[in-house]
Amino acid sequence: MRQIVLDTETTGLNPRSGDRIIEVGCVEIVNRRLTGNNFHTYINPERDSEEGALAVHGLTTEFLSDKPKFAEIADELRDYVRDAEVIIHNAPFDLGFLDAEFARLGFPRFATHVAAVTDTLVQAKEMHPGKRNSLDALCDRYGISNAHRALHGALLDAELLAEVYLAMTRGQNSLTIDLAVESNTSGGEQLIESISVSEMIIVRASDDEVAEHEALLDRLDKEAKGSCVWRLEPAPTAN
Repeated sequence: MRQIVLDTETTGLNPRSGDRIIEVGCVEIVNRRLTGNNFHTYINPERDSEEGALAVHGLTTEFLSDKPKFAEIADELRDYVRDAEVIIHNAPFDLGFLDAEFARLGFPRFATHVAAVTDTLVQAKEMHPGKRNSLDALCDRYGISNAHRALHGALLDAELLAEVYLAMTRGQNSLTIDLAVESNTSGGEQLIESISVSEMIIVRASDDEVAEHEALLDRLDKEAKGSCVWRLEPAPTAN
């Protein structure tokens, strides 16, 4: 299964008032593993960022002035996400901007190019009702370091969200249950790390070790004057 975790940075909050995308970052997950086949580009929005947005992402008009325009990267982006499940935190925000950019080029809406769109903010609110579910809050909750996140960046945020998504949806791929316990010192949550089954190394017993094990069971049989519990067949269950 191919999944793409996507994030954007923009000049402001409202594409209907002319705000544009200035950065797109995508992280690829295949069969729940990060592949490293990521997509990232800065974009010249042909306008200035609003003061509040600039304080968030730090991408100045001067820095973006020599970057490609959205029309120049649109086909590459569409090919990259095509037929994948796209995972976005607060999907309506990013989709609104992507749809606006696509509409300028005469393309169908973004969702028509992908298999599905999953909103991790909706998932997080269902899993953690009444709690903060921003990306930073989820990183804290799932023990994912975001100490290097001084400013928002599309690729960095997509990488963090990919880790958060894998932690949120770990399910039966883990040998342990994730237990959130209250910290006596900080009042926050600490997560007991679980081990992925796919990452475990299985070391099988050698022939000599199997023979030693059988010899031990023989001695236990002798001491028990019968069969030890490890050699007893389980009783049949009634239908």
